[in-house]
Parts: sequence; C-alpha cells; structure tokens
Amino acid sequence: MNSRKNNYQLSEFLLIKKYFAPFAGEGAFNLSDDAAEIIPTESMSLVITQDAVAEGIHFFPDDPPQLIAKKALRVNLSDLAAKGADPKYISLSLGLGSNWNEAWISDFAEGLAEDCKAYGIQLTGGDTFRTGGGFVISITAIGELPQGTYTSRLGAAPHEYLYVTGTVGDGALGLMARQARFEGLSVGENEFLIDRYLVPNPRIELANILQCFATASMDISDGLVGDLEKLCEASGVAAEVKSSKIPLSTAVQKQITSESNYLQTALTGGDDYEILFTVKPENCDALERALSTLPFPVTQIGEIISGQGVKVFDTDGQVIEFDQTSYDHSGENR
Repeated sequence: MNSRKNNYQLSEFLLIKKYFAPFAGEGAFNLSDDAAEIIPTESMSLVITQDAVAEGIHFFPDDPPQLIAKKALRVNLSDLAAKGADPKYISLSLGLGSNWNEAWISDFAEGLAEDCKAYGIQLTGGDTFRTGGGFVISITAIGELPQGTYTSRLGAAPHEYLYVTGTVGDGALGLMARQARFEGLSVGENEFLIDRYLVPNPRIELANILQCFATASMDISDGLVGDLEKLCEASGVAAEVKSSKIPLSTAVQKQITSESNYLQTALTGGDDYEILFTVKPENCDALERALSTLPFPVTQIGEIISGQGVKVFDTDGQVIEFDQTSYDHSGENR
C-alpha cells in the first residue's frame, strides 16, 4: 500500500499499520512496501478477478461496516468459485467517504479480517484514498487451480444441461425488503432476504466439482436471465429454461404468489452470487453424485440449444417477456 501524505485524522500510513497490517499475508512485508511477492503453488494457475462496491449503489450508508467488508470480499470470491479456483490472496483499494471516521475503519477492518481468516485468504496490499463522496471499496482477488482446469463462460455447447446453485431472487427481493419490509412475509422471512442481500455466500465448495464437470460457468451477479444471456453469447449458443424448475426460497415463493410481477424481479434483479454452469449429458449422473456432498442445493433448470438468446417458459409453456433481463451498472434500472 502506498503511504502518500494526506489530511486524514489518522495518516494513511498509521491507518494501514493499525487496522490492516495485523492480518496481512506472508509475502506482503507487513504492508510496508509498495508491492507484494506471491509464489504460486507448483503446477497451479493463478486466477485474478476484481469487483468494486459503492455506497448508494451496492450498499446503504447505514449498513454495518463489518458487513460491507464481507460483501466486498465475497462478491469477488463468487467470481473465483465460478472459475473453479480456490481463493488465496486479496488486494484492497479503500475509497474513504466524506463522513469516514476511525470507528468505521476499525469495524470494516474487523469484518474483513474475519472473512480472510474464515476463507484462508492473505491480504497482500492495496491503497486508501478519499472519494469526495461516498465509500467505494474495490478488491482484487487471486485464486489457484490446477493448470488446464479453468472454467470460462465460453465452453457451453448444444444438448448440455444447465445447473444453478442455491436459490434465485433472494438478493433482489432482499434489497426491496431492506428498503421496506414485505407486509405479507414474517419477520424471519424478511430478515432472511435482507441477510442474503447484505452478505452473499460464495459457493467455493463447488470449485473442485466445476473443475471436473463444468464446460462453462459464471456467477449470477446481475440477474439469472441476463447473466445466462452473457454465457450463451460468449459460447455462441442459446438456452431454454423452465421457470418451474428455477429454485426459489420460501420467502421469494410467497412474495411471487402474492404478486406475480415479483417473478421478473427475482429472475433479473441480481445480487444472488450463485453459480450458473453447464454439463455434458453423459456426465450428469456422476455430477449428481458429487453434488450430494455439498451443503447447498444445485438444480438442473434447463438446456443449451443451438441458436441465439434465452427463452424462459412459464407453467403454461409460454415464453416470458422481460422488460429488462439484468441489472445495468451504467444506468438507473434497479
């Protein structure tokens, strides 16, 4: 991390030394140098990803700093999981909002340290700066996987089957519950959705299975339908999905039953951070056996076909028309 001079209440150098150096990795030189040294494991490839979260877009100003740190980290771990990679290192770029204080930094660092320990990750460096507005947190995450096992979104082929982890729509409806709780849901159901929005659960346990079976894979950050469109476009194929097969939590199911328009929100709103992947038909039986060991469900929801685009069919066999298929980070569509 750089140690340039600034007008912080606590200098950048002291801020880093006090709150982030205590859980820095072995090759980070206690965050006192301008870079870090990473030695890859023999016969392994490095996988690198970077995602950012911004105040007012990905989290609320009054969200607990510990949870903001965890979300900033976990959205990156979800990308690594989708590639079949085991997370190893992160670098943090922390943009301090105009209302920052030392208590906020302390809580943020506590949350980040907890997750680094839980996932076996080393902090290798980064930077701090002032944004002149809200907080912005950008994390670069590095994982490892055996050479030749990287799973891109480019490998799907016709006749392969499409799978998704967990449940879909919790993040999008969780954002709505965070803004105004659903009257038709219990306190526990509202809290479940809000928790799913605030703190994603990256499916890192799936990594080895993806290495063995997946032909294409990506995480769902911007909405199931829109992200599936991206996978299909990258692979040069199309997909058909039955809405009745898409796994939904009890809370989302109840809200959709109450107001059917929430189905579109659930399928296109994003913030799920589940994994979408394709598998050859002849490997599905072995895949199903491997999936039985996981602590979360994995569901077959459709099939890859020749052509372009994605079709989602309702229970009557009619194609669902979407006003938009995913969250667009460049515009106000959420």
